[in-house]
Amino acid sequence: MRILLVDDHALFRQGLRFLLDDLDDSLEFEEAEGFDAALATMQRAPFFDLILMDFHMPGTSGLEGLASLLAVAPGTPLTVLSGEEDPETIRQAIDAGASGFVLKSSSPDVLMAALKLILAGGVYLPPSILSCLPSQRPQRDSAKIDLLSARQTAVLLRAIQGKANKVIALELDIAEGTVKTHLSGAFKVLGVRNRTEAVIAAAKFGLVPPTQA
Repeated sequence: MRILLVDDHALFRQGLRFLLDDLDDSLEFEEAEGFDAALATMQRAPFFDLILMDFHMPGTSGLEGLASLLAVAPGTPLTVLSGEEDPETIRQAIDAGASGFVLKSSSPDVLMAALKLILAGGVYLPPSILSCLPSQRPQRDSAKIDLLSARQTAVLLRAIQGKANKVIALELDIAEGTVKTHLSGAFKVLGVRNRTEAVIAAAKFGLVPPTQA
């Protein structure tokens, strides 16, 4: 597994290398001290399984840097590691294509769980951020949740935790095709197109998954 670490602090990058040792049996790291250096690295070797980037670094803004990295590697899961806790900033990062936003104050266990979720195709948001967003939602929009069937809700909660359709099918003892049908129906009710948008919508409407350890 090839991982690109983008952070302007060398000690933090070294710490990440140590923490991520158990993420895969074979890890190969590339490091960059900023967005320009990251882009240069990706031009030399464009394929990475995972990109971890700080949000606030000298020069390019976080959103612009995020967009520039995803433009070079549009299919690569990109996770933001930051001390930034502003819900709107985090939402903008997810909307821009980030697969997750992990606070630098998180424990090593939370970081590892978040990255495993992201590598499995999920989207990670800090539980503390998810829990504070519902109070900002328009009252009239919360009625959308009531339109979900019990099965759609059960499937959706697992989907926004990053669980694959096959895993959801096993947990609920239903066919994988049925999972897709329920997800499609739930997305339509919430007015979203994919799991990333569903994470935001679920938080906005108060449908928050259990805390991710």
